[in-house]
Amino acid sequence: MCLAVPGRVLDIGEKDGTRMATVDFGGVQKEVCLEYLPDLQVGEYAIVHVGFALQRLDEESARQTLELFAELGMLQEEFGDPWEQAAEAGGDPWPFADGPAVAAPHEEVTP
Repeated sequence: MCLAVPGRVLDIGEKDGTRMATVDFGGVQKEVCLEYLPDLQVGEYAIVHVGFALQRLDEESARQTLELFAELGMLQEEFGDPWEQAAEAGGDPWPFADGPAVAAPHEEVTP
């Protein structure tokens, strides 16, 4: 699933002649194209879909939406590691998780 997610503009610049911004989505930062919202400013919020800022949004609406998405696990689905998600969906543990290595019953773990 691909969501339209609210994010806060952290900085604005130009890349190859295109107005771009670094946008924060509740802790995840992504580069976003601002061509559809050329007057969007640093500190403002926008709805972003597939890398394009599409609509300006007020801070309270953005905060509420991000909280709801986080509560439903949709931010992890949208911004999480697709390889980790595939492993978990297949019933396998993610082998690169933080923490001590765990051996299968027939193998030894060496630090």
